[in-house]
Amino acid sequence: MIIPLLSHHVKALGANPTVAGIVGSTYGILQLFSSTVVGSWSDVVGRQYSLLACLLLSALGYGLLGMSTNIALFVLARIPVGLFKHSLSICRALLSDLVSESERPLVMGHFNAASSVGFILGPVVGGYLTEHEGGFYTSSFTCAAIFLINAGLVWMLPWSETLVHCNDTDSSNNTSKPCHDNHCNKSVQNGLYESNCSEPSSRALQNHYAGLRWREWSLLQPAWRQLSSVGSKIHMVASSDMWDIFLVRLLMAIAIMLYYSNFSLAMEERFSLKPKMTGYLISYSSTLGALAGFLVGPVTQLYRNNMPALLLHSTVLTCLLIFLYAAAPSVWQVLLTSTFFAISTTIGRTCVTDLELQRGGVQASGTLIGAGQSVTAVGRVLAPLLSGLAQEFSPCGPPSLGVVLALAAVGLLLIRIPKWDRRGMTKSAKLRVTK
Repeated sequence: MIIPLLSHHVKALGANPTVAGIVGSTYGILQLFSSTVVGSWSDVVGRQYSLLACLLLSALGYGLLGMSTNIALFVLARIPVGLFKHSLSICRALLSDLVSESERPLVMGHFNAASSVGFILGPVVGGYLTEHEGGFYTSSFTCAAIFLINAGLVWMLPWSETLVHCNDTDSSNNTSKPCHDNHCNKSVQNGLYESNCSEPSSRALQNHYAGLRWREWSLLQPAWRQLSSVGSKIHMVASSDMWDIFLVRLLMAIAIMLYYSNFSLAMEERFSLKPKMTGYLISYSSTLGALAGFLVGPVTQLYRNNMPALLLHSTVLTCLLIFLYAAAPSVWQVLLTSTFFAISTTIGRTCVTDLELQRGGVQASGTLIGAGQSVTAVGRVLAPLLSGLAQEFSPCGPPSLGVVLALAAVGLLLIRIPKWDRRGMTKSAKLRVTK
């Protein structure tokens, strides 16, 4: 609702293009540094408390935005939103706590589809409200009200202990034993993960006590203990050998952003397509992307939950589609590539997230998802710069550069996937937690 209106509002407040660009980058920079920290914090204090805090502080930010009558107040309003608007990431972490590994791609696909519907409807509602007097302020207060309603729902939902039986091996870090059929279940209380295994072994006892330590975490811990735990989890991810999957995420994020970076301008220069028709084409692609979320489950079953293979194939398809778009001789070929591009990118994003959780373990799901969002934020910073440089040569420069980056991601996957299989990385955690 708000994103398409921000640039117009900043200009209406009297900012020149340079100031508007600096102000606009505030949110992205804050998200870059806060995603991993907030995700890790949700692992420490629990999903309910962290989700409530993020929703309430985001509501505060949008409320301030609705009162922004000058640049200073506008920047102030963007700070809490940039720091704490991570409700989607925390919800993904909570879903990874609640479902088994085999069900996770299906559930994540449905969740992403619901999120995509919001991204489709939001600009329509925001645009309608803006047509009326004081429309931007009305949109901002409406957003604040939605976040407050969501906070109320989170507060009222039952957060008592939930037991979820595992149907297959659950990946986790070295402090928790993998769950096997009929021997184990996951318990989640306030979004904190605990493993309960019936197998009588020293490791099972170790995991039992580790689970008790997890259960002892609460929001009432001293701040220094929370910060220490957050720092420990972030260090765990930073020192792990998951650099390859994060690098694939970064390369593909930049490639996809380059595809969209000058889409409207390229359509006008290459095919004399009017902005209105380009808008219809973008809406069509966004709608397909939302519907593609429901295909993730069936496609994953078709691949028998072989997520590395599915990620490789979706990356190859995405690379091919960006190339076809860059070389498209007509609008109809662009329409065809947009159709399959929305599907391949939706499946690829779900695969990357699932692989991060498989290799990192659900006990650190908030940290891992937050780290993934930070990597994507780096892509948002780099993509406009690379796009501007590539456009100096040709309107097809940005997607052509995207093809090169996507090919690099394909090459990296071809090299690393055999090593994942040899080490059992697709079914075993590779993060070591020192307690």
